[in-house]
Amino acid sequence: MSRWCGLLSKIVVYKLFNEYDYEINLEGRRLTFVHSRNGLGKSTVMKLVYNILCGNLEEVRTCSFERMDLMFDNGTNVIVENKNQELNILGQKAELEEEMGVEELRGMMKCLYIDPERMYIPHGDGHIVPSLMIYMTELSQRIGQAMKDSELRKVEDDGREMSDADLDRMLRDIEAKIDFIKQAGFGPSIPAGYRFPPNRYEINEYRSDYRALALSLEDYVERYYNFAESIIVFKDIMNTIYVNKTVVINEMGYFEARTDRSGTVIPLSKFSSGEKEILIIFYLMLFKAKPGSLVIVDEPEVSLHVSWQQQMGKIFDEVARVRNLQMIVATHSPSIIHDDWDLTVELKAA
Repeated sequence: MSRWCGLLSKIVVYKLFNEYDYEINLEGRRLTFVHSRNGLGKSTVMKLVYNILCGNLEEVRTCSFERMDLMFDNGTNVIVENKNQELNILGQKAELEEEMGVEELRGMMKCLYIDPERMYIPHGDGHIVPSLMIYMTELSQRIGQAMKDSELRKVEDDGREMSDADLDRMLRDIEAKIDFIKQAGFGPSIPAGYRFPPNRYEINEYRSDYRALALSLEDYVERYYNFAESIIVFKDIMNTIYVNKTVVINEMGYFEARTDRSGTVIPLSKFSSGEKEILIIFYLMLFKAKPGSLVIVDEPEVSLHVSWQQQMGKIFDEVARVRNLQMIVATHSPSIIHDDWDLTVELKAA
């Protein structure tokens, strides 16, 4: 991890389009809404933040602004000056400054930008294809692989000290986590001849065997718990928002929706545009954003009914909490902000 790393606390931009100065206080929050009238550069500011943190300097260079400061909660500032498309990038901490390169920028804080035009993406040889089909295929392949990967791996003993009571607690904690993982449609195969979880007598009698089993199961949980959690949260979000249909994972590992009354399967390709938007936004948040990332969501209101928009803020906050994300939501819609105006920054022309 870079020594510059920290949570983003403030964004300041000077002379955007040679016109606007903006200050966006994030104040250590998990979630901040940014709104403005059209044409004031809200999306441009968001893309600048993303491109700086990703080291996409050509995109930064060709944007019209004089300076942007990214301030972090550990007292670090990143200063990006753009003088006639010549960039000067400095890291500042404790009044000391030094030049920063692309790799240092990329190592500071992972960033994901969810574009308003998210329904189609370049794929393969440059063709534009529906993003939902690509994303759901990727996810189904990962689920399918997890279903196949049920055999436990032999793990080298780390030599940690563990009493019988400690081993018993460890195995019961692992049992609870595996029960949770199974809600995602996969889980480990317990080797024949083992009771799981064992009783105290079995732990005492076959201690080395159950210790080895515990270590292998611990390895499995470490590899799959977060993925399973993302799947479960993803399904819960869909089934909270969608009306008259339930999203499930079928026996092949594919997501599908079934009507609540008749159980008729509805292909994802037949979803409404709003339903597809929901799938895409939360797929990217849950499966593409690494823990600790900054996630910028631009215009989440696209194609959504007002009643759905009003639910989004609370769901964003919950996802940010569960996945340890910092989130900026850029929106034109008061319904997205709903009751959270205390989390909002408005960009105004001076």
